Amino acid sequence: MRSKANFKSHPLHPILVAFPIAFFIGAFAFDLLSYILEREGFWQTGNYLAIAGIASALVAAIPGIVDYFYTVPPESSAKKRATKHGLINLLNVCIFSAATYYRNQDDANSLAIIIMEGIGIGLLFIAGWMGGTLVYRNQIGVDHRYANAGKWNEAYLPKTNEAIEVAAVDELKINALKLLHIGDLRVVLGRTEKGYVAFSDYCTHKGASLADGALICGTVQCPWHGSQFDVVTGVVKEGPAKKDIITYKVEEKEGKVFLIL
Repeated sequence: MRSKANFKSHPLHPILVAFPIAFFIGAFAFDLLSYILEREGFWQTGNYLAIAGIASALVAAIPGIVDYFYTVPPESSAKKRATKHGLINLLNVCIFSAATYYRNQDDANSLAIIIMEGIGIGLLFIAGWMGGTLVYRNQIGVDHRYANAGKWNEAYLPKTNEAIEVAAVDELKINALKLLHIGDLRVVLGRTEKGYVAFSDYCTHKGASLADGALICGTVQCPWHGSQFDVVTGVVKEGPAKKDIITYKVEEKEGKVFLIL
């Protein structure tokens, strides 16, 4: 799913996280060397690197929070993973902040500080593993392109009891998809060879966004595990999903497309 916090479709969070990772590991390494070699200069360098790591982590967290709330599909396995990812990173920042505060006290124990930072580095690796899974398996921040799909298309519309205008008849090419946010409801609008269709943006297997999948010959394929659904009936055509998706009625009139909930 395309990141909400991006620059020319490049997600910002993966770019920025490289800085706190490098600074935190550097702080731990220099503090450990200072302890082993008894070099005060290394200890001071570790202090500066820890401060830089905390500051850069807070900066990197901003696009990460944006993606958490606006990119990661709600009620999905990725949402659970992203929650753990964020909380572990927050805990790591708290540990390094506590270690940085403690090291500047008169009674500071250098070995205790190094142990605290070592725990933080362990958490950093765990959070990094989860972050990699979010990108490479759940494809969070990935801007998909395939034949005739066009660029990522999204719209926010108010929820009403009447037919909702969601697109112009010629807005989407055949096999293109558009994600509609209607109140708290997420609906995918797609155009097939036979006309427009609409269905729930929720794979019944792990909750992936179907708007991020591929629509071909009246079938939408989930981008995470390959489940396939008929976009007219919602019936599962291929697993691992076992439950059908919800479909909605669509009407075309006077050059416009209307969704009926």
